[in-house]
Amino acid sequence: MQIGLLDTPPRAQEAPIKIRDLGAAGPDARAAWDGYVAAHKDASFFHRSGWAEAISAQFGYDSYYRMAYRSGPEGETLVGVLPLHHVKTTLLGSALVSTAFYVYGGILASDPAASAALAADAADLGARLKVQHVELRSIDAALADPDWPVKGDVYATFRREMALDPDERLKQIPRKKRADLRKAIKAAPLTEVDAPVEVFHDLYARSLRDLGTPIHSIRWWKRILDTFGDDVEISAIHGPSGPVTALLSFYDRDAVLPYYVGAIPQARAVHAFDYVYWMQMERAVARGKSVFDFGRSKLGTGAADYKGYWGFEPTALQYQYKLITADAMPNVNPNNPKYKLFVDNWKKLPLGMANTLGPWFARQLA
Repeated sequence: MQIGLLDTPPRAQEAPIKIRDLGAAGPDARAAWDGYVAAHKDASFFHRSGWAEAISAQFGYDSYYRMAYRSGPEGETLVGVLPLHHVKTTLLGSALVSTAFYVYGGILASDPAASAALAADAADLGARLKVQHVELRSIDAALADPDWPVKGDVYATFRREMALDPDERLKQIPRKKRADLRKAIKAAPLTEVDAPVEVFHDLYARSLRDLGTPIHSIRWWKRILDTFGDDVEISAIHGPSGPVTALLSFYDRDAVLPYYVGAIPQARAVHAFDYVYWMQMERAVARGKSVFDFGRSKLGTGAADYKGYWGFEPTALQYQYKLITADAMPNVNPNNPKYKLFVDNWKKLPLGMANTLGPWFARQLA
């Protein structure tokens, strides 16, 4: 079986396309999937096949990893993939999401015909499963189709190339944030160390509780580490009295994604947030990475402003939806007044109670 080129000639696009599921596509399908993802310019860490088993095993949600094959004189060629998770929740109903719990996903295809075939298959699958909607979390809208409307005014991602030289990299940061960072770098009590998952979980749990957001169980972080190995890294910043900030990052091709960060209030005074990101840049460049992916934030929030202070420009994420049984696109985010009471009350919970109740609620927020 061949892996499709990313720009298929127009005549080849007319050949028939068949859609198969990764689980039924043969013994070499996983390698073909990950090879296609690794070669595709629009792929993300969250398109990797490892998420299929990890999410299903952890949360009990069925994974449908769809592969588009085009028939030709030399056999079948893989020309597209789409990871889908059937999220079934008590609170928010049922949806097919690409990729559940994560900020990027959606269709990867070699040409518009393959994109259209995967979209039609996803819509058919959603209808069979009677979901409310199908959601494609794409950076750029993959489908120019009015039946797949775009919501592009909620989230943005923040990515840029890193200068290889540390002095030049420092100059990429605007003056005010650069001054904060220099204070952190000169702060003798601050040191960075590799951290066990327990340290990360504790600091992240405290941060999420204070933000009014439920946390996954520690088993989820352990499963991610087991699934993706050296492409996942946990580091922590220690102050005079112990760890104040911890960061879980993903490495993907030419990029590093500092994805989950947790801290205690003392971190702010010593600029530990700034220091942990700077040190992550240092390690990423040492590993040969050139892109720092600061991840998704809601437009107009403090998190988005913080990334702007580092000199990162927002790129609006073009999430697309196919409405199946729903009448409108979902609006599940803390800015929705419907969820404000929940957020405010969650902030008041004792940490132990938030950690106990959190995994049940967190699995609903896929």
